[in-house]
Amino acid sequence: MSPAARKTRTRRYDPAKTRAAVTAQFAHVREAVRGLSAEQLALPTRLGGWTVRELVAHLAMAVGSVVRLLEEPAPARQETALLDWPSATAPTASGIDDDTRALAATGEPDTPQGLEALLARAADRLAGILPEAPDDRLVASRAGAMRLDDYLVTRCVELVVHTDDLAAATCTEIPYDRQALATATRLLADALAVKAPGGSVEVRVPPFAVVQCVAGPKHTRGTPPNVVETDPLTWLRLATGRAVWADELAAATVTASGERADIGDQLPVLA
Repeated sequence: MSPAARKTRTRRYDPAKTRAAVTAQFAHVREAVRGLSAEQLALPTRLGGWTVRELVAHLAMAVGSVVRLLEEPAPARQETALLDWPSATAPTASGIDDDTRALAATGEPDTPQGLEALLARAADRLAGILPEAPDDRLVASRAGAMRLDDYLVTRCVELVVHTDDLAAATCTEIPYDRQALATATRLLADALAVKAPGGSVEVRVPPFAVVQCVAGPKHTRGTPPNVVETDPLTWLRLATGRAVWADELAAATVTASGERADIGDQLPVLA
């Protein structure tokens, strides 16, 4: 674990709830994809040149990776803690992009029916292998060897963030599993506390997360002098670079009070 992560208390996630959240959010994705047309699959997304087809292929890959990693030999030792994962994703982005494009180019994702089949296989394979896998089983993720229960927390982030991408690209409403949304919100809030350690600013993302961050005078009682508050989806967009701090302040989707409350320079926390 990195020195900054060691100084931040690691939040505990109920493994059973995390597993259920991954399954539930993936089911929401499958239902949304079932209603897409061939024209919608060709629409652009906000993800560096990916179309909707490639985005959905990536979602299948993100969930399918759990199965693939569980089918591989377990690593000898843990290399990456959960709070290290957000900062460890950037170096793997190019490989993920290559693999996503390769999967989308296989032919099957060319039609809505092909994408539905791809997602269905991923869901079936996950349901077949996950129940028997121990929470502390190590898996060789791209970011380094992690515990399975931690890796599933990262799958909640992937699913929730990319569900938002899919909804934005297709102009459709897609439900969010409450536990999946809460898990993603909390991990990326904690990632901010790792990136900008301190106690001078309180960041609130009701109803799911409150963290202290940014070096400076530590708040101990009463109303904090520096407070940032926003809703979960706006926070996830800021934390992943999908939204701009100044724009969200101007739109009043974020409130920031206090001379140290401008955390724009600390964002995003997950590239």
